[in-house]
Amino acid sequence: MVMTPCSTAIESPIVAYVGLDWADQQHVVCWRAADSAEVHRRVVEQRPEPLQDWVAQLRQRFPDGLIAIALEQSRGPVIAALMHYDFLRLYPINPKSLARYREAFSSSGAKDDPSDAALLLDLLVKHRERFTPWVPDDALSRQLALRVEHRRKLVDLQTQLTHQLRSYLKLYFPQALDWIGELDRPQAGAFLQRWPTLEAVQQAQPPQLEEFYRHHHCRRPRLMQQRIEQIQQARPLTQDPALVEACSRMVLALVAQLQVLIATLEQWQAEISQLFAQHPDALLFASLPGAGVVFAPRLQAAFGSRRERFATAQDLLQFSGLAPVTQRSGKSRQVHRRWARPKFLHQSLLEFAALSLPRCSWARALYQQLRAGKHRHWAALRVVAYKWVRILFRCWKDRVPYDEQKYLGSLERRNPQLWKASQQPVPERRKNQIA
Repeated sequence: MVMTPCSTAIESPIVAYVGLDWADQQHVVCWRAADSAEVHRRVVEQRPEPLQDWVAQLRQRFPDGLIAIALEQSRGPVIAALMHYDFLRLYPINPKSLARYREAFSSSGAKDDPSDAALLLDLLVKHRERFTPWVPDDALSRQLALRVEHRRKLVDLQTQLTHQLRSYLKLYFPQALDWIGELDRPQAGAFLQRWPTLEAVQQAQPPQLEEFYRHHHCRRPRLMQQRIEQIQQARPLTQDPALVEACSRMVLALVAQLQVLIATLEQWQAEISQLFAQHPDALLFASLPGAGVVFAPRLQAAFGSRRERFATAQDLLQFSGLAPVTQRSGKSRQVHRRWARPKFLHQSLLEFAALSLPRCSWARALYQQLRAGKHRHWAALRVVAYKWVRILFRCWKDRVPYDEQKYLGSLERRNPQLWKASQQPVPERRKNQIA
């Protein structure tokens, strides 16, 4: 994970340096005192008691001052275990940086945990000023950040299950896709649990089907009648009993998983909304066009609560991967997008930019100009997100909500062409919510 400059001051001198190569079962540790070149090595198990005992021994050995620890992660069990000790300064090292450092001394590509711990220690001792100590956000911001990221993973899992469900239905019961609505809605699961095959649903009486659709809030008589007629007239895709039995069993298994996920996501969204309402920056991010109940918390998680973390908007743009990378060598010069970036942060900013297009006049006008200039969709969207981050950074730093009219007034002075394009009427279109 790429770390960015911040203004965190170290109150006391560093009295010891530690290189920690973490693993699932045990960690290799190399350490040395600041005033000594002697390196000590040991192995610490990945369990609470051994970790706490090791930290206590470190403190006993160095009762005054701070202890700097270099490790290859900025999130995980080791960070969670060590973050509460105020005398430890954690320095997350990008794995790519360590790999390049390793290659400088071992061109064979060999990798070994004790060697990596020693390299982390050496990197920290000789180049500590190039790295930023990790400082956590407040507890509320951390919890909100984890919840919105975990929610997105559940949404991805839900999407995966709906794709599988659609594939199995197409094998033996494709008509169901026209009768059950969206696969990630309760109606679809209830229909398939009750009638997993065409034979089963054709045995149902029209009043039963009408009652089912009414129960699931289908109030259009014409649509209900159309579906019932299609059910009565449908013919099976296959009459192979082995295929129908096997696929219908798989459909029931997938539906059971989806129903749990749907209920869980509804509960989680309610809990996330409650957490977000308690955050001091809630009004700031809720004021953004298109953010809504899903993306306002995600944007807060993207920026965090530590305003000293990013000195300028450019720091955040580089960290998120929205700022392009320039490579120069001799007379050649290449500009390309940034591949090393926090995936969820980058995803949140891009998806918010997409959501803002139908709701924000200048964002839509900018996107249309870029597309007319032969930018592809994602390239144009990155430019819109880039501009949004610069605006949001100023709002976040100043703790003031976004004001569309105020920004348009500024845009009229600085970019009259874009401002004029933003004044064109926006056509009505369905505003799709990105989960």
